[in-house]
Amino acid sequence: MSEDRPVGIVLVSHSAQVAASVAELAKGLAGGAAGVPVAAAGGTEGGGLGTSAELISAAAASVDRGAGVAVLTDLGSAVLTVKALLAEGDELPAGTRLVDAPFVEGAVAAVVTAAAGADLAAVEAAAAEAYTYRKV
Repeated sequence: MSEDRPVGIVLVSHSAQVAASVAELAKGLAGGAAGVPVAAAGGTEGGGLGTSAELISAAAASVDRGAGVAVLTDLGSAVLTVKALLAEGDELPAGTRLVDAPFVEGAVAAVVTAAAGADLAAVEAAAAEAYTYRKV
């Protein structure tokens, strides 16, 4: 991967505020990660709680630089919405993957790894590995 083609990251939450805050946290902990495109896709178009296929599709398109897009989700119906978009085949950029990872820790790991220039498989692996992080 070249420096100008980082993996894009989409954070899907039922809340616009949660998605935006996790994106801000992940980028901040990754030293700003200026070169990593990160987009929050939270809530519905009307600003309510829920998930929106349109917001997710737009977010994925906005971060796609040709190196793949990692999508992390918070809760069940967000997962189902992303799976439905992937099944459609043309709603998300080629190389988009739904990443099975904890939302906050996985987002941080994904952004840090993408900022280091890793490819999509490494970004996905780092985010998934966040399941093993112990807090006590």
